[in-house]
Amino acid sequence: MAPYMRLRQICLVAPQLAPVISDIAEIMGLAVCYRDGNVAKYGLENALLPVDTILLEVVAPFKDGTTAGRFIEKTGGRGGYMAIFCCNDPDERGRNANAMGVRTANVIDHAPYHGVQLHPRDCRAAFIEFNHTEGSDDLLGPYPPAGPDWQQFIRKDVTQVLTAVEMQSPDPQGLAEHWGKIIGIAPSGNAELKLPNATFRFVKGAGEIMSALEFQVADVAQVLHTAKAKGLAVAGNEFLLGGVTFRLAV
Repeated sequence: MAPYMRLRQICLVAPQLAPVISDIAEIMGLAVCYRDGNVAKYGLENALLPVDTILLEVVAPFKDGTTAGRFIEKTGGRGGYMAIFCCNDPDERGRNANAMGVRTANVIDHAPYHGVQLHPRDCRAAFIEFNHTEGSDDLLGPYPPAGPDWQQFIRKDVTQVLTAVEMQSPDPQGLAEHWGKIIGIAPSGNAELKLPNATFRFVKGAGEIMSALEFQVADVAQVLHTAKAKGLAVAGNEFLLGGVTFRLAV
């Protein structure tokens, strides 16, 4: 199989799913495709919404002592939790990461799905996961974490696509090079990692976090109006929701 690397999913973390999930769905015109009972063993509940072929997930702890709960405490709830990539060989990507001192935190083996999660402390800024599903090299193919019929929940009348992920660091070029080595994509001169379906942009910031998600929408003003009606603080073309800035463009 020819090597490939695509953004498959972004995972946010919140103290409770409500009202974060309903706010995202209503403001961005998205639909929940699945709630995965498998995450209960980690003390979490979740919901996923497809943004075209990229999944946006929110997880929330329902008991003490979870990794997600510690993440919220450590970050004050600011920053995205996980960047999840689909690729041809997650184990090879995991071995490459291990060779550069990035530990494997968890391996998920639910045939036909196989995932390798790397340690967030070593990744810096957020968890990285690589996964592969047998027979899912089609972008609209099966993806078990999103449920059996996730494709039927794609809505494009308001939000068309997730175009970019913004990462903050005191040393954005250094973090871009670090993530580039893990993912296997060399950063461009302006500290960007360009995947076939999304761009990771690294910018100057006080701490290392996944700071913003950028979306192409049909009508920026309408989305901002809905966000204001939900009581969110809107500034320019963006608002804070689920620990990250949602930034909009046409």
